[in-house]
Amino acid sequence: MLFGLLSKQDINKGVENWKATHGAVLLDVRTKEEYEDYHIDGSLNIPLQNLALINKQLPDKNTPIFVHCLSGVRSESATAMLKNAGYSQVINIGGIRSYKGPTV
Repeated sequence: MLFGLLSKQDINKGVENWKATHGAVLLDVRTKEEYEDYHIDGSLNIPLQNLALINKQLPDKNTPIFVHCLSGVRSESATAMLKNAGYSQVINIGGIRSYKGPTV
């Protein structure tokens, strides 16, 4: 079932939607080292293991959050964690491995 959910995600479309959504955050939940290797410009890095600290950086639980990682597995976990924490607009857009746009 999990793989069926992951196959429907399109990070390229997700990034387009993030850019078109006022006040939205593109959240990269990969490790700091992975993020430093390359990332999508404008994204916020909070590694999955540190996600409990998100309240400090995103106190507004109505903020639209587009979550991604490398393959989509960690972002799926992060999406569930954020929803359980009360964030109301959270979308898992999958893995940066499939991203066709520029990275920094």
